[in-house]
Amino acid sequence: MTLPRALLVSLRPHQWTKNLLVVPAALAFSKHLFEVDAVLRVGLALVVFCALSGAVYLVNDLTDLERDRLHPRKRLRPLASGELPVPVARVAATLLFVGGLAGSLALGPFFTAATLAYVVLNLAYSFGLKNVVILDVLAVSLGFVLRAVAGALAIDVHFSSWLLVCTILLALFLSLAKRRHELVLLDASAGDHRRILAEYSPYLLDQMIAVVTASCLTAYVFYTLAPETVEKYQTERLALTIPFVIYGIFRYLYLVHRREEGGSPSDVLLTDRPLAAAVALWAVVIVAIIYSAPGLPVPRGQ
Repeated sequence: MTLPRALLVSLRPHQWTKNLLVVPAALAFSKHLFEVDAVLRVGLALVVFCALSGAVYLVNDLTDLERDRLHPRKRLRPLASGELPVPVARVAATLLFVGGLAGSLALGPFFTAATLAYVVLNLAYSFGLKNVVILDVLAVSLGFVLRAVAGALAIDVHFSSWLLVCTILLALFLSLAKRRHELVLLDASAGDHRRILAEYSPYLLDQMIAVVTASCLTAYVFYTLAPETVEKYQTERLALTIPFVIYGIFRYLYLVHRREEGGSPSDVLLTDRPLAAAVALWAVVIVAIIYSAPGLPVPRGQ
């Protein structure tokens, strides 16, 4: 593997799909999907978070270097295998952090504050929170929430409280499923690779996942039927998207429990066709419903 390729692999571009969370709240749900200026601003926000998340992955790999070498899969990563020199990774992470934060200034102070919060949260995770039970998965989940909120801030639109609840619950669901996958995969050596895994058990994680799954589905149902949602979009048809959400979550649970997947939500989404189809259909139906409703576009800043 050449040095540029080793660096690119370490940035994990396949994981950048997580940054697409800046799009729904900022464009689709705010009814600015077909405005060129809004699309360009959200595109820049997407680039900023790709740069910052790439830097975060490098920092995580640097802090977990020795433990990754004990992992059956992570030992093949460029840093753990020695294909990417540590000094190069440190310089690249610094440049990406600086470049990402510099780019965020073009989208306003509130967006910059959100990106700073994202950086601080991830650094706190890398150097401490990842070793604190429960707070580790909460920190990862808040990273998803900050992406979604930042997308709305990039074009100065209101972020629904219901969508905020749905986002954090879905993020918790994915984070807990990932922890379960790691625990089952590593078995007795789980604590040697990641100290926090010794604090969990499959049963405990299954209980947490069950609570979060039910809460997530309930919150989404309430969001689609809430009076403020109906008033905003002048339609009750958002409830038609509920079956896609139910299928998507149940399909993911099936993959976690029967296929022993879930270690990387991005990989699962890209490789499992039924799940990808459910997400795509949900997005298409959402856009069709929102943009065919008689209501007027929601003014920015309201």
